[in-house]
Amino acid sequence: MATTTKSGTKTASKSKTGKMENSEFHDFFVDELKDIYWAEKHLSKALPKMQKASTSPELATAFEKHTADTNNHIATLEQVFELLDEKPQAKKCDAMEGLLAEATGIIEDTDTGTMIRDAGLILAAQKVEHYEIATYGTLVVFARNMGHKDVAELLQFILDNEKATDVALTEIAMAAINEQAANE
Repeated sequence: MATTTKSGTKTASKSKTGKMENSEFHDFFVDELKDIYWAEKHLSKALPKMQKASTSPELATAFEKHTADTNNHIATLEQVFELLDEKPQAKKCDAMEGLLAEATGIIEDTDTGTMIRDAGLILAAQKVEHYEIATYGTLVVFARNMGHKDVAELLQFILDNEKATDVALTEIAMAAINEQAANE
């Protein structure tokens, strides 16, 4: 519901549900959801390739779990779109496209069966995680500011999962991979 001020400018107002509707900020928020939706969908296709390229069984298992988590993120984003009465649509995410191209480059530029490759794959995966953490962190705040409490909770769930994945990757790297890569 938009209201018009005495000066004739339109301002967004909150509906009875507390949701800010018909505002540029809401449109921007939905546009950014479409961006991260594209990112998650493309990540879900790239992770199995990263899993296959892994040397360490621990890293391969982590990528397998990450793929399952990413598919859950996609489903959760679809719930978010539904709560907002929006059709789930993907909008090309240039940042994720670049990060995934970098991961492909690491696979191409490193030798199969080396810990150097695994260290590079962890680096690439953590760059993706940091991008996702930044995006979801901001989207949670946006949702809260607009009164989208249910949406904020779903996005917070994804954010918490992204942070846990980042920690897990760090632990795998520090347990042995980085040291072994340095000695290759």
